Amino acid sequence: MSTPPTSATPAPETNGPIPAARKGHAGSWIAVLVAVIVILAAGLSYYYLVYLPGTRSSTPLLEEAGFTDGSVVTFVYNGTDTFLCEPSMSVMFPNDPTASAAAATTPCEVGNASQNAVSQVPEWVLVPAYAGLSIFGVTALGANARGFPAVNGTALPTDCGAGGSPTACVDHPTYLYSPLFVAVEDHLNLTNGYGGLPRGVLPTPAHDHLLDTGTKYPNVEWGTIAVLVLDPNILPNRSTGTCAATVPSNLSSPTGNCLTSLNALEAALTTCSSAAANFNAAAKNPIWQTLVSVGVSPCAQVFVPGASSAAQISHLNANLYIPFLVQPGAPASFPS
Repeated sequence: MSTPPTSATPAPETNGPIPAARKGHAGSWIAVLVAVIVILAAGLSYYYLVYLPGTRSSTPLLEEAGFTDGSVVTFVYNGTDTFLCEPSMSVMFPNDPTASAAAATTPCEVGNASQNAVSQVPEWVLVPAYAGLSIFGVTALGANARGFPAVNGTALPTDCGAGGSPTACVDHPTYLYSPLFVAVEDHLNLTNGYGGLPRGVLPTPAHDHLLDTGTKYPNVEWGTIAVLVLDPNILPNRSTGTCAATVPSNLSSPTGNCLTSLNALEAALTTCSSAAANFNAAAKNPIWQTLVSVGVSPCAQVFVPGASSAAQISHLNANLYIPFLVQPGAPASFPS
């Protein structure tokens, strides 16, 4: 087993500073969104706890896709629920009543990790956070009926749909707990969790995968590093591995940090993009607003919890480990 080498971070590309977004969350749209969520809470409970289990395929795909060194590769899972979440939430969040309540629903979290809990190889999980709350697969929050997020009303296909949905990947947990989820709920003035779930517990977000290994890699445990993608121009197409400049940008190469390699992720970590600032501000994205309120740059292309430099980009930030092997080339089919 090898540990991916640390690459030097390319110099950030910027054509001048991007003005900081206005902080705070007072506004009529917040009140409307909160009211809608409260009204739909009972419906969301039914959706995730009753309806979706009955719509899952009895023969889920055992192959999914990911990116490594600029290429699309195939992940082969063993087809059983063998994900591991270690250490326990009680170890990571001692004396935290919110985390203790969440542990009754899921043992898996994002936001904390032991770097030595499990022998593993890092895997970066690319969450299209610019799609807002639709990343959690709930149709009432903008997702499509198959569990994919949506941008401007159009579904955004990802390697894995949201947890519990028909397009969720095998060997993935249905729910995750995260202090960031709690922060978003606080931002929305919610005192209870979504859909009857504990505070800070939401379906595993829809996501893509990024590795820093060869295109052939044996079956091992892969340690999760969550990456919130805030610039729509740098999330790759899951089947081609290419990026499209869909949002105007101050960068001379808006897709230059297309997230198909670790080098690109390291560069994106320190690149200021007007596309990220303007798109998320216009969409009134509560995830982005929450991050900005705690000091994340409004023009950040990505946010990696726990990493502020390239030297920290390989630090695990979740207790989730998923076993699979890697084969060259794209899989024969994708979740749809």
